[in-house]
Amino acid sequence: MTVTSVHDPSHREALWELEDAFERGDLISVFGRCTVSYEGRAASDLGAGDRLLVLKPDGAALVHTDEGRQPVNWQPPGSEHRAAVREGRLRVRSTRSNPDETLTVRFAAVDQLSAMAVTGGRDLTLHGSEEDLRTRILERPDLVEPGFEPRETERPSSAGPMDVFGVDADGTPVVVELKRRRVGPDAVGQLARYVRALREELGIEANDGETDDETASDGGDDETDDADSPEVRGILVAPSVTDRAAERLAERGFDHVALEPTPEE
Repeated sequence: MTVTSVHDPSHREALWELEDAFERGDLISVFGRCTVSYEGRAASDLGAGDRLLVLKPDGAALVHTDEGRQPVNWQPPGSEHRAAVREGRLRVRSTRSNPDETLTVRFAAVDQLSAMAVTGGRDLTLHGSEEDLRTRILERPDLVEPGFEPRETERPSSAGPMDVFGVDADGTPVVVELKRRRVGPDAVGQLARYVRALREELGIEANDGETDDETASDGGDDETDDADSPEVRGILVAPSVTDRAAERLAERGFDHVALEPTPEE
């Protein structure tokens, strides 16, 4: 990767570097003391301060301070970057026409200017997802329990698609709910709805006292349905659960398997 970096350039030197970088389609960062103004759907002004200006080849412009992750001013992709020296200061403008908007940054001093050709694509691979967790279980069903046999993923039900449907060593239907992070009682309620839907599909009648976690009060004693019936089992797979979730699992006769989305190295 080619990187151009200059320290304490004059305004004219900074302009030359910017014009060359615009021509090459580089990613540019400029740090220095500047003011910022915006005109468009509204108007705003920032007084003098030390800030970082980032100019992307897709037209995006971002002005950052030393606080927060969001820029204090920005222009979206599709804008056009231009630079000039006016009244003894370096002026950088990012404009777009639909709608009409202009972001203007005027540098009293430039401390550093860098330009670089950034490559590598934009595809993001997410690690530690529920899909990773599903893959682990499909490749090694014994991580759920010995004898577990996955039969179907995303199995449709009246409560929505089940993450994993299978049977245990005794042939009992099992609904497996996957969560990639520590979870609370809501996850137990979700699992209960899938178990209930499967029991209804199989024609297993529920007890008259059946309740749903969504309507039960956390402050009182929950009535438990017969979701702990041996005809259908529920297993929650998650790295960890809260104490209240553990209570709900025990009340319903569900199991918890502590499993991370990806193996520990």
